[in-house]
Amino acid sequence: MTALAAIMEAYFPVGDEGTFDYFKAIAGAVSLPVVLYTNPNFQRSDLSLAVIERLAAIDNYRYIKDASSNTGRLLSIINRAGDRLRVFSASAHIPACAMLIGGVGWMAGPACLVPGRSVDLYELCRQGKWDEALVVQKELWALNQAFAKYNLAACVKGGLELQGYDVGAPLPPQSPLPPQGRDELRETLQRLGAL
Repeated sequence: MTALAAIMEAYFPVGDEGTFDYFKAIAGAVSLPVVLYTNPNFQRSDLSLAVIERLAAIDNYRYIKDASSNTGRLLSIINRAGDRLRVFSASAHIPACAMLIGGVGWMAGPACLVPGRSVDLYELCRQGKWDEALVVQKELWALNQAFAKYNLAACVKGGLELQGYDVGAPLPPQSPLPPQGRDELRETLQRLGAL
């Protein structure tokens, strides 16, 4: 293993000090680089900007994956801790926009289905070819929309099956991709040259 992703799941809300202590304990328990992962849409407790800035001072916290869908938040993180913490967006963000403001990449489900086009987008952003990057981004955004409409696990597994990989259905209680979603995903993947 070369890195660890750390997320906090809590039944009850946890305040800033408890959140900081939790992530500080993780960093103290490993020598690996650690990716902070925050997904406030699904978590009862989130990483506040103040906590993110404090955690960025800990040596092995080097990255953050933010799935907030708030691109302004990404810019706030970059402004407060961008010299110590490299920012990755998730499926909830538009990757080209995240890279334009200083993000270094994205960790997102659509790349499982269109890895080549995802690398193309990354390379165009890295080279500062924003007009070309936005053309690719607009094409890829249909996958993000499908993920939001149907469910990430169902779309990844359904898409991989459409591509010939026998990965099975998502584990319950997640539902498989419904027939309408499968048809929409097939059309999108065909349009992207991924089928």
